[in-house]
Amino acid sequence: MPHWYKSRRGLKRGMIKIPRILIILIILGLCGVYLFQVIDRNLKPTIIQIAESRAHILATETMNNALYEKILTNTEYEDLMTIHKDSQQRVTLMQANTLKISRILSEANLAIKEALKNLQEETFKIPLGQALNSPLLAHCGPNIKVRLIPVGTVNVRFVDSFQEAGINQTRHILYLNINTTVKIVVPLVTENVVVNNQVPIAETIIIGEVPNAYLGLGSSLSMKDLDIEKFKEEKYSPEK
Repeated sequence: MPHWYKSRRGLKRGMIKIPRILIILIILGLCGVYLFQVIDRNLKPTIIQIAESRAHILATETMNNALYEKILTNTEYEDLMTIHKDSQQRVTLMQANTLKISRILSEANLAIKEALKNLQEETFKIPLGQALNSPLLAHCGPNIKVRLIPVGTVNVRFVDSFQEAGINQTRHILYLNINTTVKIVVPLVTENVVVNNQVPIAETIIIGEVPNAYLGLGSSLSMKDLDIEKFKEEKYSPEK
């Protein structure tokens, strides 16, 4: 860049010398910005997709462990459903034990919330090479740390289904449907992930025709229908 400077013979025109190290730093800085934009544009969607998949798996495993270890260990079909038969052993009525089901829903909701809270301390890492979709580079590159944060509420619903199991046989399966949301936190990015999980809790085989009379699960039971605080008082208050 030309400039004027004063000398003994008057004003002279000269050039400002820019240090070579400064030029190198500027070039490296521009390359870094360009590389970041390329990664952000091309790899961020893949990284988010991988993080969402792992977050869903981790949250599902956490919920399942909480349910099977604390709630559903000794749960039998007969505890939840009563099948009435006539004198010829034909099924005439199926009745749900709504009190027992309500208690399971309440306990499941509390256990899942407590288990998901512990996820805030959990992190998992995604190798940057995995985002390139290359088997050779899947375990290469720096690791991207991902955190999970539970957000929103936990909704637990009790549902069932009937499936054909053979000639004149029907399988009746009872489930817990769980819906919640977790947030994945990746450097410079956050994303909410909706986790839907269906956990089978009991089943039986019904011989003969399934009756039309079916009490207690007409539209499924939901955690929204229950009073959690009242349940806590009933569960933890000393028996009279």
